[in-house]
Amino acid sequence: MPQDVSVKICGLTAPNHVRAAAEAGARYVGFVFFPKSPRHLAIEAAAELAHLVPVGIAKVALTVNASDEDLDRIVSDVPLDMLQLHGKESPDRVAEVRERIGLPVMKAIGIAEPEDLAAIDLYSEVADQLLIDAKPPRTSELPGGNGLAFDWRLLAGRKYWQRPWMLAGGLTPENVAEAVCMTGARQVDVSSGVETAPGAKDLDLIRAFVDATR
Repeated sequence: MPQDVSVKICGLTAPNHVRAAAEAGARYVGFVFFPKSPRHLAIEAAAELAHLVPVGIAKVALTVNASDEDLDRIVSDVPLDMLQLHGKESPDRVAEVRERIGLPVMKAIGIAEPEDLAAIDLYSEVADQLLIDAKPPRTSELPGGNGLAFDWRLLAGRKYWQRPWMLAGGLTPENVAEAVCMTGARQVDVSSGVETAPGAKDLDLIRAFVDATR
């Protein structure tokens, strides 16, 4: 397994989640701003949690097709290091948000079939980072955090895209080492894989997940 795999723990909703992620060695923490998600945070609550994050850990805001007004309020009230666009934002919209907000932007891309990989090169031209996730079911209201994996063999041997990328989708403490070995990912993202119920983070699972990447 590649050394020095960076971990993002997403969907944190409580102070003990933040402490557990930091103590385990996560390099990113994610806060969700999407009302349909069980991990959704009000801006005031997210700001309180963001102030608990130690220096050196990147604070990421996950948004879904957010308006300019919503993005402006989030970044003005919450101390952030990066935006994660997890909706159907076009490449033009990603570039627009990146210029308007002035923060690095990570674009999530759903993968299910080989033809979905073309979007990776497309968004590489406008995003600072990419998050390669499982494409959600057609019936799902959530663009991510569904606990679904995709066929990791689709990424095998594809380590050299233009931008840094992060593997997501159905990762758990039990399978993350295999996923990293198969894909060559140097960064991984987890949310539901360290929960006992939607939105209910488990501190032991957070520690186990980070340990498994080592």
